Amino acid sequence: MSTTKMNPKAKLLSGNEAIARAAWEAGVTFAAGYPGTPSTEILENLATYEGLHAEWAPNEKVAFEAAAGASLSGARALVTMKHVGLNVAADPLLTMGYIGAVGGLVVVVADDPGIHSSQNEQDTRHYARLAKVPLLEPANAEEARQFILEAFEISEKYGTPVIVRSTTRVSHSRKIVPLGERQTPKVPAFKKNPTQYVLVPSNARNRRIAVEERLRKLEIATNVSKLNTSFLNDPNLGIITSGVTALYCQEIFPDANLLKIGFTFPFPDDVIRNFAARCVDRIVVIEEGDNFIEEHVKALGIPCIGKRIVPALGELTPDKIYAIKCELDGSMNKLPVPVIENKILPPRPPVFCPGCPHRAVFYALAQLDIVVSGDIGCYSLGTYKPLERLDTLICMGAGVSATHGMQKCGDTQRRIGVLGDSTFFHSGITGLIDIVYNQGNSTILVLDNRITAMTGHQDHPGSGRTLMGKEVPLLSIEKIAEACGVKRIFVENPYDTTAFLQRIKEETEIDEPSLIISRAPCPLAIRKMLGKVRKIDSEKCKNCRACLKIGCPAISAQTKTDKPTIIAEMCNGCGLCQSLCKFGAITSTTE
Repeated sequence: MSTTKMNPKAKLLSGNEAIARAAWEAGVTFAAGYPGTPSTEILENLATYEGLHAEWAPNEKVAFEAAAGASLSGARALVTMKHVGLNVAADPLLTMGYIGAVGGLVVVVADDPGIHSSQNEQDTRHYARLAKVPLLEPANAEEARQFILEAFEISEKYGTPVIVRSTTRVSHSRKIVPLGERQTPKVPAFKKNPTQYVLVPSNARNRRIAVEERLRKLEIATNVSKLNTSFLNDPNLGIITSGVTALYCQEIFPDANLLKIGFTFPFPDDVIRNFAARCVDRIVVIEEGDNFIEEHVKALGIPCIGKRIVPALGELTPDKIYAIKCELDGSMNKLPVPVIENKILPPRPPVFCPGCPHRAVFYALAQLDIVVSGDIGCYSLGTYKPLERLDTLICMGAGVSATHGMQKCGDTQRRIGVLGDSTFFHSGITGLIDIVYNQGNSTILVLDNRITAMTGHQDHPGSGRTLMGKEVPLLSIEKIAEACGVKRIFVENPYDTTAFLQRIKEETEIDEPSLIISRAPCPLAIRKMLGKVRKIDSEKCKNCRACLKIGCPAISAQTKTDKPTIIAEMCNGCGLCQSLCKFGAITSTTE
């Protein structure tokens, strides 16, 4: 990425790139996380800088704990994850809230308002209040850099982890960002302090008092912080807001008094009271997500309007905020009417990529009367037509555990738990142990494509390579399963549909735990053809349309009566369609 001509010390960066740059400038020497949109690119970019170690951990809890260890040694550490990842890391977060930080410990959590690529829409700000740790909310890429630098200073000054909350829009939008030099990293050297670092109850009770004392100091800090900014104009309307929503409000309410809260927790009570005193008529809290700020403003005894007119669901896009303005003004919404969808166009639901081995797996599952407990990954697409073979999807690792629970509650239906290789290392192993230890008989199917495909092909313990590009031994899913006590372990080729289907039938009928590993690479990750491009001989084709039932985007038919054709440019040569054609109409282009 080239530097700008206007300022040789500035670059056009996304929010995630700016966070990575700021961490490097702050002198971070250890960074860990688990990939998850919208946070993934932070570590990917940080790993390109020199003078630090960055890694993908097996899960967010491990990443947080590793970063905590680095901080307690005096090093500055960064840990990154998406919002649901903080659920996994909540245990060390709350405990480190008691222990505190030595070297700066910053936790970047990227929320996903609007649920663009997540299984829920949660508000990370509640975790800050629960853990009693400070939280900052940047509004754009430039602020992302500034707030990260400030977060490390706060962390070390007050001896606390600091959460920096990003969102999808902040993480992925771009802005010209000024660049700075790298601070000299501190030389790590762990100094023993068991009364603070060893949280047995007798120590934890004293640390609980220290946490409250720290919180009082942080309340003073947030009230004088430059991260909270006021724009005073018309006192008849006051807007209290935060994050990227504040930028939209500045555009849509240019004449209003506006308080942009950047140091969100602890709440800047004095700042809020002083702002409210300058507003003579109405105060409106416009915040994305829950009524986190609104609830506190009302607790201060300040009358305000919030979620009564501000949507609680989805992103607060400019058109939604304009609608809020119209409601406040009592005026008509004059925004252009959205273009009506063309109902003639067929729907295009998300589908597996051409050649994806997961398509073969879910086609096989579709042939069976079986309950399929799914998990988080590319294979979540198995829920869509034409395959429609997912019955549950809860969270990472639940594909294993939910299957076990179904069996142990007395449900006699045949069942199988499905999860990917990265998810297996993330949180599937403990579920597998649960099945063996508690004498379950569930069958678990691991879709091993040797990469974390869903978030953009990040490496994991089973891919043989680290985030920083170092070749390392592949961890064996088979041997781990064997160590967990599973005796029936099979590795299958998903493209061999007959053998694969037979294996699933056999293993879901036996009365003991079993593990099936579907092993085939992700075509996009290996960046090469899986085989020869296929074609359909229209003379031999009986128009049974079996090939269309696998949902391959390379196979299509113009109408319900036209015979299917294969788009050669999209075909990856997996041969699944050919194996399903009973009439020999599908062959390779070189036959």
